[in-house]
Amino acid sequence: MSEKTQMIKMSTYPVLVAAVVVLLCLCDMSVAMEEKKTYIIHMAKSQMPATFDDHTHWYDSSLKSVSESAEMLYVYKNVVHGFSARLTAQEAESLESQPGILSVLPELKYQLHTTRTPSFLGLDKNADFFPESDAMSDVIVGVLDTGVWPESKSFDDSGLGPVPASWKGQCESGTNFSSAKCNRKLIGARYFSRGYETTLGPIDESKESKSPRDDDGHGTHTASTAAGSVVQGASLFGYASGTARGMANRARVAVYKVCWVGGCFSSDILAAMDKAIDDNVDVLSLSLGGGTTDYYRDSVAIGAFAAMEKGILVSCSAGNAGPSQFSLSNLAPWITTVGAGTLDRDFPAFVSLGNGKNFSGVSLYNGDSLPNKMLPFVYAGNASNVTNGNLCMTGTLIPEKVKGKIVLCDRGINARVQKGSVVKAAGGAGMVLANTAANGEELVADAHLLPATAVGQTTGDTIKNYLTSDPNPTATILFEGTKVGIEPSPVVAAFSSRGPNSMTPEILKPDIIAPGVNILAGWTGAVGPTGLAEDNRRVEFNIISGTSMSCPHVSGLAALLKGAHPEWSPAAIRSALMTTAYTAYKNGKALQDVATGKPSTPFDHGAGHVDPVSALNPGLVYDINADDYLNFLCAIKYTPSQINSIARRNFTCDSSKKYSVTDLNYPSFAVSFTAESPAGTGSAGSNTIKYSRTLTNVGPAGTYKVTVSSPSSSVKIMVEPETLSFTQMNEKKLYTVTFTAPSMSSTTDVFGRIEWSDGKHVVSSPVAISWT
Repeated sequence: MSEKTQMIKMSTYPVLVAAVVVLLCLCDMSVAMEEKKTYIIHMAKSQMPATFDDHTHWYDSSLKSVSESAEMLYVYKNVVHGFSARLTAQEAESLESQPGILSVLPELKYQLHTTRTPSFLGLDKNADFFPESDAMSDVIVGVLDTGVWPESKSFDDSGLGPVPASWKGQCESGTNFSSAKCNRKLIGARYFSRGYETTLGPIDESKESKSPRDDDGHGTHTASTAAGSVVQGASLFGYASGTARGMANRARVAVYKVCWVGGCFSSDILAAMDKAIDDNVDVLSLSLGGGTTDYYRDSVAIGAFAAMEKGILVSCSAGNAGPSQFSLSNLAPWITTVGAGTLDRDFPAFVSLGNGKNFSGVSLYNGDSLPNKMLPFVYAGNASNVTNGNLCMTGTLIPEKVKGKIVLCDRGINARVQKGSVVKAAGGAGMVLANTAANGEELVADAHLLPATAVGQTTGDTIKNYLTSDPNPTATILFEGTKVGIEPSPVVAAFSSRGPNSMTPEILKPDIIAPGVNILAGWTGAVGPTGLAEDNRRVEFNIISGTSMSCPHVSGLAALLKGAHPEWSPAAIRSALMTTAYTAYKNGKALQDVATGKPSTPFDHGAGHVDPVSALNPGLVYDINADDYLNFLCAIKYTPSQINSIARRNFTCDSSKKYSVTDLNYPSFAVSFTAESPAGTGSAGSNTIKYSRTLTNVGPAGTYKVTVSSPSSSVKIMVEPETLSFTQMNEKKLYTVTFTAPSMSSTTDVFGRIEWSDGKHVVSSPVAISWT
């Protein structure tokens, strides 16, 4: 979750607590009435008694058998066979024991994972590769987020033809939003709030719109990144000025508002995904995530499975919990999981110290300049009476000690922009925001309310030494505007969540990285660029960061590929994006991880950084269908009812068949060896694991030869056969990879690549080998 989103959540926390307390008090008016929670009830559709002629009546009867007062919040028909309702724990337990009930799962709360990008990705120079055909404008991108600001120029429908005939959705009216707000670009807008309101009480319509309108900005930003129209002269206060456009700028946008001030609730998310499938979207983009849980308990994973079966690619953000290992969310193999990298653009703002030294930082400040002289400089920890005064949290600074001075604040806990607001409120003249070890050298630019710049940890430590050693420290801040051509770029963002995959180690996640740092895109007119209540500025475009920003890049690129190849499955589209991704700069050096300053690994970048022009013509793809995923669920030992909860039908694993996770036709290889005993069939003293894969030809006839690269001699990688010949389109060829490693435990992960090439195409797969 981005620090901005954390700040919003924190600022509303007292209101939400009050609302929950009121609800609890009402519940306690009767004799020790048990607290009710929202549950999602999964039903076995095939077990409906013959006495019912409609599933809804059966669901209602099942619910009434445990609670006369309970009402269904939503009835689901696409993503789940079942419904959601408010129940006590005892009622939920009673319901789960009834025939035909697969599971009764408590609702989960999800959080948001909160121009130059088309140029950086090579889309502007390669317009011929993506012709502006009717097929491209028939593609519909569905975005589940905080809604939309329909007046944004990013949703201008000039030059677009009629709404695609395939579209079955609606434009719903509500607070500050009428159905007339939709057009041939923004073709649909819906909102889902029942789950949210039953938990946190009625939406305060004086503070947020009970409608598809976006009062937060996040939803407008993600939707316009994925498929926004071309807007000339876009910028944030003159920063990043140029032409803004979404990845698939001729695709249509359908918005599903599922996130509110207090979060995004799974009953609402499921309802939105259910409608999106009915509405006939082609791509679903979800820049949100919850904790890690089993796939049959994860509403996004469950909804994404149904979408996949309908041919809809689901793209989700990996999360902003990096650089810690095992920090990913949205791990299901039928979801495309996206991490974040940087662009080659920066917004330099220098700190000039009284000792003559200058240090680089970044800022999007646009306002009155500092006086043309050096100003007194103070460390926030020395201008406060509280132990965490260095963090510049609300009310912690002593005005007499900061008035007219530049204040150095440490990053952490509260939002970066809020720290500047605190300094300003205390009378400070400016702020230097210093990273701590948690963020290292990663710099994220913000549109601060006072002159401010952000610096990395090393610079911050050096400046702090100056502050403690000089009896009269002084400083000023110099703003340099926008700079492009930054190298190296991209680098993996420190906040981008990392693997290995904590649910299924044999499936490498994230799948890919895309631009997610300092991204310019459309914004709401309801709040300023910082999202702070005291920020009265209004902007048409904003620059923000997070895997929330990288996810819609991939959603939009998937829409481009769908327009060019309407027959491709979601797995084929993801494969094309993954196998053509790059892991090295043009000078041959490996992509860097800003968190370590060292080369990034597949646990950081997945298959690599997306390269859409190459993805258009990948040569070969790894395709996966629903049955393959069902076999995968058998391989991870899911029960029939757990599989039914995901697949919405009876499926029994064949007891005579040997299922293996390593047989899922994934475009990457994650190999997890155990040190205690052989993980496969192999000679004594070694582990052997075998993977099987099938490649489908989507290009001309050709012969592909394999090359294997691995920096470690301790692991042997053998591919059979070494050559694959394709004579026709859609022809399939099988190959196997055998990984052999010493049985002794290793503390060092091993990374490599397996590449197939016909001399024109390179079909590349990352290899990540670890020991547990």
